[in-house]
Amino acid sequence: MGTGYEPMSLARLATHLASAGTDQIRWKLVWEFLEEYRWEPAETRIDLLQDEPGLTGDARWDALLAALAEHLLAQEDLAPPAWVEARVLRRAWFPAELAIHRADALAWAPAAFRKHGVYLSVHDLAAA
Repeated sequence: MGTGYEPMSLARLATHLASAGTDQIRWKLVWEFLEEYRWEPAETRIDLLQDEPGLTGDARWDALLAALAEHLLAQEDLAPPAWVEARVLRRAWFPAELAIHRADALAWAPAAFRKHGVYLSVHDLAAA
């Protein structure tokens, strides 16, 4: 008998982000997604990234989802889905509040995140 467990997809993450009340909760959801993603076999991980997530109501989080999909697929040596192309911020977003963390993000943001205008350090992703 199965447990009924189903890993969170990027599309489901977007739904949760849209209904979350604060950025603190949104970050917890992103870290939860990354943790679940890491434990899945490669073929399941790829499936979690393919469906286009709905819009969250905040262009920053929409761009973060695109950057996340592109970054994680690049680690599997795969091209991003077409939907990521439209989700690019006109003005860079530095989620970190402290200046020292912003400098770290400027130096260490993965290419996919830079492309989408989201400056989040690779160290922050690894710590999730």
